[in-house]
Amino acid sequence: MIAKMFRVNKKNTIGYFFLKLGALALLVFLLDFIIGSVLRHYYFKQESGLLYRTTYAIEKTTDEFLVFGSSRANHHYHPEIFENQLHQSYYNVGRDGLGILYHYAVLKAVLKRYTPKTIVLDFIAGELDKDAQSYERLSCLLPYYKNHPEIRPIVHLKSPYEKFKLCSSVYPYSSQIFTIAAGNAEFNKKRRADLKGYVPLWGLWNSPAVVRNRAEEHKLDPNKVKIFESFIKECRQNEVKLYIVCSPYYDKSRQNDPSLKKAAEIAKNYSVAFFDYSVDTSFTNKNLFFSDAEHLNNDGARFFSGRLVKDILLADKKPERAHAHIKS
Repeated sequence: MIAKMFRVNKKNTIGYFFLKLGALALLVFLLDFIIGSVLRHYYFKQESGLLYRTTYAIEKTTDEFLVFGSSRANHHYHPEIFENQLHQSYYNVGRDGLGILYHYAVLKAVLKRYTPKTIVLDFIAGELDKDAQSYERLSCLLPYYKNHPEIRPIVHLKSPYEKFKLCSSVYPYSSQIFTIAAGNAEFNKKRRADLKGYVPLWGLWNSPAVVRNRAEEHKLDPNKVKIFESFIKECRQNEVKLYIVCSPYYDKSRQNDPSLKKAAEIAKNYSVAFFDYSVDTSFTNKNLFFSDAEHLNNDGARFFSGRLVKDILLADKKPERAHAHIKS
């Protein structure tokens, strides 16, 4: 009799345990869904700032002339110069701290919606280097994973577990909660404005230039080399005019950069214009043009943009000009 009662109680205890476990799992699921939905709402509700510009680039822009790249893209290409002289509508889809993996994902999203006439890819020194952080930074693409299957192969490069993590509604936004909050705050609209994605800088750089050889410092990442080549192929297949540009640096420390050499080689193989201003003496050591060692100020951006337009027009007439390192 006692043994029979013990068996019943034990059975009830196990059943009660699984009932509690199921209730806990349901609660976690509901909280994840509710919090994720709130974060998603406020993420896509933004009307200005960094995250908004990414959404606009991926889902809204229909401009004819697009500039891709990192913060150097955002600060170096003045829209007025390109629109007035090339007579094409302009938008800058660059984003701070992001490299070719991100640029290619944005390109895929853009080309799914429409075909721009011209693309400038601002290519930085070290762009193709092995760097684990460049994969971690792909987290900025997670909010678009659900509705943009074209970018999923790039997101999967972040880790083998991304598709499982993305079962969570909160995960795509977990690393950007404070940015989302700031993006929805009223003060954010009064912060540094952008002009069609171009963000002007106003400082003056007064530190001495540094000369450093980078040739043996970094190894190239085969994934990035392949994706850089895919970026070129996508533009060619869609008949988009592509110009790859390494915009100016204050010093000459990128003179033997392996990434720049590899990019120039690949671009030449595909007959794509490649302009390297990294050691152009029109800019090096000219502090009046720079806000810091890697970024032009607004005056520098206007001067550089005018110079690039002239080189683009010349390269269209004389293709051999498009594949030379510019060291005037």
